[in-house]
Amino acid sequence: MKLERIYQKDVKKLAELASEIWHEYWPCILTSEQIDYMVDKFQSENAIINQIENENYTYYFLKVDGNVAGYTGVSNRGDYLFLSKLYIKKEFRHKGYGKKAFEEIKKLGFNRIQLTVNKYNKNTIDAYLKYGFKIINKAVTDIGNGFVMDDYIMEFTLTD
Repeated sequence: MKLERIYQKDVKKLAELASEIWHEYWPCILTSEQIDYMVDKFQSENAIINQIENENYTYYFLKVDGNVAGYTGVSNRGDYLFLSKLYIKKEFRHKGYGKKAFEEIKKLGFNRIQLTVNKYNKNTIDAYLKYGFKIINKAVTDIGNGFVMDDYIMEFTLTD
C-alpha cells in the first residue's frame, strides 16, 4: 500500500471515488439526505479544489498493487496534522490497509495528528484507538441545512 499524491487533474476522479465510498459506507449512520449534502459540501470537485487552494489540504489515493483502494486528505495546521479523511473502498476493508495508510501518514513529519470521527462510527473509533489515538474532546458542529456533525476529537502523538 502506498500513498499517491493527488493533483488538480485527479480531482474529478477523487470526487467520484468519495461519492461512491460515502454512499456505500454511511447509510448505517447518516440519512441519505445528509450524505448527499456532506458529499456536495466537503467532497465535490469544487469543495476539494477549495480545500487544496485555500485550506492547506493535500489529498492522496491509497494504492494497492496499482489499484485505487481509497483516499486520504490531510491538512497542515502548523503544530499538528489534521487527518480529515481516510476512506477505503468496501472490497479493501478489513485487510490492514487502513493501518498501513496511517503508517504512511505518520511519515509526513508531524509529532501530532488530530482527527474527528462520528461518535456512532464504532468500528472506526476502535481502529483509531488501536492505532494509538486518544479521545481528547467532543464536538457538535453545525454544517448547515439542518445537519450537524456529532464527533469525537482524537489525537495521536508520535513518541520517539
